[in-house]
Amino acid sequence: MNEIKIENNPSENRLNEIGVFDWPVWTKEVSEFPWSYSEPETCYFLEGDVVVTPDNGEPVHMGKGDLVTFPLGLSCTWKVLKDVKKHYHFG
Repeated sequence: MNEIKIENNPSENRLNEIGVFDWPVWTKEVSEFPWSYSEPETCYFLEGDVVVTPDNGEPVHMGKGDLVTFPLGLSCTWKVLKDVKKHYHFG
């Protein structure tokens, strides 16, 4: 199965190349919830601290400054430790 990919503190050039700042913004308060991806998602964390645990997998820690790609078909649990604000793009 494809894995969650994380780029720590990508350059502003990289973010502009993929158009991150034109993507919509999603926010979420401290919480825990199941999620599954019916298409791939790429997101860039403006704020927050999160642990995403794939079903039958190891927890993955991510947060402010991370560019993260979630693969198609991933089922996981999101645990938001600090309120999240992120740009996101599906597909």
